[in-house]
Amino acid sequence: MRALALLAPLLLAACAQEPPPPEPVETQVPEDLATQAPPPPQAAGDSVGTPLAERVATLGLLNKRNDLTQDIQLKPGESRRIGNVVIRLASCERTAPWENTPETGAFVQVFVNERASVRESLRWNKVFSGWLFKNSPSLNVLEHPIYDVWVKDCAMSFPGEEAPASSTTPE
Repeated sequence: MRALALLAPLLLAACAQEPPPPEPVETQVPEDLATQAPPPPQAAGDSVGTPLAERVATLGLLNKRNDLTQDIQLKPGESRRIGNVVIRLASCERTAPWENTPETGAFVQVFVNERASVRESLRWNKVFSGWLFKNSPSLNVLEHPIYDVWVKDCAMSFPGEEAPASSTTPE
């Protein structure tokens, strides 16, 4: 009996430790989603800075079921599937450095493979399509019970923003 009393705390401690949640797995985007909504055309001479095709958006993805967060980097026109969610980027923008109010945004579409009811089979549902803004997340919100997506950055540059040449000190 005394041995059981000594082992009980050890057994309880061993049971209390949960294994770490699995890492999100990136899989192939379904064909019908990969070919939807090409990036918006860019008029010649219409924009300043990095051409749309060369920009890279960094988006955050949270799975609320298992509390896993990961960063996803996409170029306009690219889609990425992680588990039961597909994220598609149409465009990303940020304000020029000479503008007073800095803002970063991305036009994102989010599809989730889910059932409308228990009797229906899984199908891809578009749960969001619109602009998400880094500094104003309440302007347009992705409302889904399982997934949350937000903008972290849009890598692009403007004229005069290039990094200065490295300075070398004469010896």
